Amino acid sequence: MKLFLVEKPGLYTTYQDLGRIGYMKFGVPTSGALDRFAFEVGNILVGNERGATGLEVTMQGPELIAQETFVLAVTGGDLSPMINGNRIPLWKSVLIKKGQVLEFGKPRQGVRAYITISGGFEAEEYMGSTSVYEPAGLGRRLQARDELFGTPRERKTGIGLSYTEIPEYSRDIKVRVVKGPHHDQISADVVKVFFSSTHEVSPQSNRMGYRLRSELETNHDGDVISDAVPIGGIQLPGNGQPIILLADRQTTGGYTRVGTVIGPDLPLIAQLPPGGTIHFKEVSVEEAQEAAIQVERKLRIWSRMT
Repeated sequence: MKLFLVEKPGLYTTYQDLGRIGYMKFGVPTSGALDRFAFEVGNILVGNERGATGLEVTMQGPELIAQETFVLAVTGGDLSPMINGNRIPLWKSVLIKKGQVLEFGKPRQGVRAYITISGGFEAEEYMGSTSVYEPAGLGRRLQARDELFGTPRERKTGIGLSYTEIPEYSRDIKVRVVKGPHHDQISADVVKVFFSSTHEVSPQSNRMGYRLRSELETNHDGDVISDAVPIGGIQLPGNGQPIILLADRQTTGGYTRVGTVIGPDLPLIAQLPPGGTIHFKEVSVEEAQEAAIQVERKLRIWSRMT
């Protein structure tokens, strides 16, 4: 069933799910939604499985004309979503009627929003996932006059998170990090400065990774024998300018890694605009695991309640 006609595609709007699993050994990135928390909550609110295909909207949102009446939710960053020019609530299921227009205004908080619909979007799968990864030709961003399809299910509106449960996306964030594997090549002084410094997001950042501007002075050899790189891995080249690896990262890397951002804090990174600042805090593996358990517990509780 045709659900939307794309009048304007926005800056960078793509189909995403939770990524393609099992193909990194062949050099294929996982991809998937950068802010997994917002994406999964969006699907929960419209009654979907948490990995159902949705749209990831970056900075400037699309203009979509509804071809049917159905329920949707917009989660993540506040990019001023509207239906027929009227603001709609974030993090809540709402009804859009045939002929109405879903559009976005000025970004107010965060840089990525997620559009989920009851029943999920229908999109072509590549290696078991609908997530777009343009560098390898696995899908493409939305374009004007595209038609978006799905099979909407009946769903109540007004289902949403309470005010206290909605994340705040600041331009100055503190994220938790587990120390990395290459400390034999990075001096203790450099590591200490890394965790005590403020790091600024460079405009040369994207879904592959966020490049940071730092005042680190290093004299270490930033090269190592290439090995597998995790999402959230923080590479530290010899020039002292860290790179946080994200969903579209390469599968292996040859730079030293000073640490790894824990999963529950990656959404804060995903919502940080160029010029935003980051402070890193070291935590133990056990603390990282406990934080992940708490997030998963919330998602499961909300899934049962809605």
